[in-house]
Amino acid sequence: MNKETLEYQRFNVTERIQHVIMLTTFLLLSFTGWALKYPEQTVEHSSWLVKIWGGAKNAGIVHRIAGITMLLDFVWHVFYLGYMLSTGKMKIRKDTTIIPLPKDVIDAIKNILYFLGIGKEKPQFGRFSYIHKFDYWAVFWGMGIIGLSGLFLAFPVQSSYFFPSWSVNWIWEVISIMHSDEALLAIVFILFWHFYNEHLKWNKFPMSMTWITGKISIEDMKHEHPLEYKLEFGNKGDNK
Repeated sequence: MNKETLEYQRFNVTERIQHVIMLTTFLLLSFTGWALKYPEQTVEHSSWLVKIWGGAKNAGIVHRIAGITMLLDFVWHVFYLGYMLSTGKMKIRKDTTIIPLPKDVIDAIKNILYFLGIGKEKPQFGRFSYIHKFDYWAVFWGMGIIGLSGLFLAFPVQSSYFFPSWSVNWIWEVISIMHSDEALLAIVFILFWHFYNEHLKWNKFPMSMTWITGKISIEDMKHEHPLEYKLEFGNKGDNK
């Protein structure tokens, strides 16, 4: 914690770099993917999306490079987690873990009841609320479907050895639909779930700076992560 500015270091520089790479590649994949999905002149606004990248070929190259970079970033993150846990720099505690717990289900129900005016008490969150956990683990789900199908589509000749001959008439269409539809779901999810919860809420608008600085104010920490605040500072933090 920085005593002068009363801020708490929530994310270190490695975690922020991983997030920036994920953000950048996600945007590149979204724009190039949409352009490649609807390149026809008859689809409104789609033709200029392809022209921005210098044509479908260039858009495809950027799309593949961004996709591979995202996958490498994801692998880096997984190994990073393993390193942090194995060295004891990261510990699994119920009030700080990103792992979903039964409490998260209870918190979600409490939050819904509170918003509906039925419940009188808001749930108390630790380092990560059920919203953060859903947001985080959705990446693992997406990487499994979008990432794997993307690799198949990027390297069709090599991938064809994994599929039996009787599936050749339909397997590529299924993979293409999986890749495209899951990508669309990811874009909608990021726009309406992640962006709202992390940037567009009234107390964070127009943007939370935590993803850049890695810091959160003590007042915000008390309000948004009271269980983590008590764990880190206990009663001493009440005098801050």
